[in-house]
This record gives sequence, C-alpha cells and structure tokens, in this order.
Amino acid sequence: MSLEFEKPILELESKILELRHFDGETDVNIDAEIKRMEEKASRLLTQAYSKLTPAQKVQVARHPERPHFGDYIAGMIENFTPLAGDRNFADDDALIGGLGRFEGQSCVVIGQERGHDTESRLKHNFGMARPEGYRKAQRLMKMADQFQIPVISLVDTAGAYPGLGAEERGQSEAIAKSIETCLNLRVPMISVVIGEGGSGGAIAIASANRIYMLEHSIYSVISPEGCASILWRSASHAAEAAQALKLTAQDIYDLKLIDGVIKEPVGGAHRAKEQTITAVSAQIKSALKELTPWDQEQIREDRRNKFLAFGRAV
Repeated sequence: MSLEFEKPILELESKILELRHFDGETDVNIDAEIKRMEEKASRLLTQAYSKLTPAQKVQVARHPERPHFGDYIAGMIENFTPLAGDRNFADDDALIGGLGRFEGQSCVVIGQERGHDTESRLKHNFGMARPEGYRKAQRLMKMADQFQIPVISLVDTAGAYPGLGAEERGQSEAIAKSIETCLNLRVPMISVVIGEGGSGGAIAIASANRIYMLEHSIYSVISPEGCASILWRSASHAAEAAQALKLTAQDIYDLKLIDGVIKEPVGGAHRAKEQTITAVSAQIKSALKELTPWDQEQIREDRRNKFLAFGRAV
C-alpha cells in the first residue's frame, strides 16, 4: 500500500532499486549516483513526516504494514499463551489475550488484532471486537488482579463492532463493564495505542494507569469519516473532521489525556517494525518499573484519579 504523500519518495526508492540491479550488470560505477538519490529520498522522507496533517496521520495509523498485536507479542513477550472464550457465549478473534512474560515478569497481555491479509482480516473481524471479546478481556483482567500480575494492553481498532448481533448481546454493557474492570484493578495496567484507537472499543481496554501513543497513531471518539457523515452529510469532508477532532498523539498529549508519545522511526512504524517494537517495549518497561513498587490501593487510586481529572477546570 502506498500513501499519496509518499508517492514521490516511493518512486525515488524504486529508481534506486533499479540502479542497484543495473550496477551489478555493468562496469560503470554508479555508486555516487545511488548515494545521491538515497540522500535525497531520506531528506524527502524526513520532510514529509515532519509536517504530516491530521488526515495524513490517519492514513499512517491505518497502514496495513504497521506492526500489529501479533508482531508485538512475537517481539517482546516470551512464552505467550493465548486464553480463549468469555465463558458465556464464544471466543472473539478480534480481541486476543493471554499470559506471558515481559522482561522476565509474568503478565497478562490483551489487544486487538487486525490481521495482515484478506483471510486473517476476516478472521479477526478487522480488529473490531464483539461483546464476547470485551467479556474475555474482563475475565483476563480479573485473573491478573487475582494473581497480582500487571496488565499490558495494545490498542488498535477502528471501534467496537456495530453489527446487529453485537448489539443484541449487549455491546455497550460489555464496553462499560470493561472500563469498570480496568478502573478496579489493583495491579499496574499499561496501555499503548499502536495504530488506531477508536471510541469505546479502544477505551474499554485502555483505562490504564499509564497510557501512551505511538507518534503517528490516532485516538478519537469517532472516525473522521463517521464525523464527516454526521456533520457535513458526506465522508468527503473527512480531512476537515480529522483536523477538528484533535485525534493525533500530539493533540491528545497536549490535552493531557495520555502520559507520553513514543517516537516512531523516520517514515513511520511500517518502515521499521523491530525498531518500533523495541521503543514500545522500553516505554512499558519504564512504566512498570515506576508502578510495581506501589501498593494495591495506591495503584487503583492513581488510575481512578487520573480519569476523574479529565476535563476538570483548574
């Protein structure tokens, strides 16, 4: 997938690949030209990503090549054992959770998985969880509380699934209960928005002690397209809606709704997955180091006070 604003860079990178292939078939030394073009591509990439508009950030956050939940599990969680089902209706492949070890410490990890290709995207319902997904999350969080191990959540969803069956099975109640479960935990909870944080589907597993966002991720009460359809009666105004929603990591941090922004490699997480996962891992490690010595009530009160302070006039 190529982003519109990246096309000049991608064309240049394509020419560099062609020159490298040509270089192996001729006696002419074209290393200097390749180096010049590489420097130009790097400069264009830095310039483009230093002044992204909110609408462009939405595109980057949704890039299919960004590292997904499964990539983070493989890159930073050892001995991950997924646990299935909500003990009530069914398992939900959109929201995955289980036990594992982070930096040698036992933990519960939950998050949405979008999938990487058509087959996996359909299997995981594009990361949009149904009520049974959020009830599974509740079950795992309560288990973490019982055994006194921290919870790590990785958020990447356009929102909770809005289908008829989901509404019939109590989607709003499931989300509300998940938020309540988060707020009642007596163990550290760390959340990271790794791509798209959509509405209640995101906050259901992100009502944490510490909340971070990747530099080019987004977090909003509604998608720009949904907002544009309501306010302008046309999704074609999505760019204007993205600007008005203040959904970028930088906007959310300025509003004091998150605790920090995790810097992405130049060109976005989709260009350097391992580097991005390492940065996220380092931030989670730092947060857990801060919170682990706290007693149970201190951890719970810290989280509750954090959310009670949102929007409060000082």
